[in-house]
Order: sequence, then C-alpha cells, then structure tokens
Amino acid sequence: MQEMQELYEEALRAMTELCESAQIGPGDLVVVGCSTSEIQGARIGTSGTLEVARAALKGLLEPVQARGGVLAVQCCEHLNRALVLPRSAIKENRLTEVCAEPWEHAGGSMATAYYQALEEPALAETIAAKAGLDIGDTLIGMHLARVAVPVRLAQKTIGSAHLCAAKTRPALIGGERAHYPQKIR
Repeated sequence: MQEMQELYEEALRAMTELCESAQIGPGDLVVVGCSTSEIQGARIGTSGTLEVARAALKGLLEPVQARGGVLAVQCCEHLNRALVLPRSAIKENRLTEVCAEPWEHAGGSMATAYYQALEEPALAETIAAKAGLDIGDTLIGMHLARVAVPVRLAQKTIGSAHLCAAKTRPALIGGERAHYPQKIR
C-alpha cells in the first residue's frame, strides 16, 4: 500500500508542476498518456495493472480538477490513441466522439481506470490540449495544440517510468516586422 501512496504522490507532484507552468484554468484540456507497465519497470504494454493506474490517476486528476481543467487520458494504439474524457467535455469542445470501451488489453490500464471513474465517459478521436504529461514514453504529441514547448519537471519519473511534459503557446506569426506581446502564455 505504501508503494501506491508513493505513486500517487509522484503523479500529484508532476501534474501540479505542469498545471502551474501551463497556467491551466477552467475548461483547459490536459492530456495524459501512461504506461503502467513502465511505471512498474517493465516494457510498455507487457504488465499494466488497474491498481497502479488508479493510484497514479488520483494524483493526476486532483491538480487538473482543482483548476477547473479537464483531464483527457490517451488510450494505447489498439484504440488508435483515442482519448477518454467526460462526455460533457467532448460536447463543449466539439470533439469527434468515437465508439469503444477501453479495457486493460485494448486501451490500457490508465484509460480503463479513468473510463471507470467517470460518471459519463466517452472517447474522442483527437484533441488539441493546452498541456500534456507523457508517463513512460507513450507519445502524446499528436494530442497537443500547436506550438508545444517542453516543460522540464523537477519530478523526472513516476515509479520507473520516464516523464516528458509539454505546454503549448500560440504560434508566433509574421516575420521581422511583427511585434509580439511582452509576455507570451
């Protein structure tokens, strides 16, 4: 049980730092890709568990929800990296809903845990999130808005899984004649 508490705390620290860096606010989408196999020190897709997923999910959800943001959890390649979100977020963001229900061997443990935790879960084909956390090199880049900017977190791993984080900013358009605001989100 102590190990699950540590996973929760590591996930909480990482997501809190990302939310602060990306200035997550009401309605902002935050994407997470997660290999619970990698968290446990195994190769991605080989030994995921719902117990590990639920422990980490709790820590990932709290900072996002506290800021009014919306968590989107990426499924594995067996569901074409679709995303689990609350159905209301799919409607509010005018996302394309797809029909599937993740389970541990098609979608992954984290997507399954989130799907089971939501009151009205649904899957979206793709999103353009304001920020993202990739736990175990699951490749979330396709679900980040342009322009992605790396975030170097103090928390480098969750369990044994490598962390990679990004936030996004508006594209700087124009050229040498363009002027930009002093502060870019």
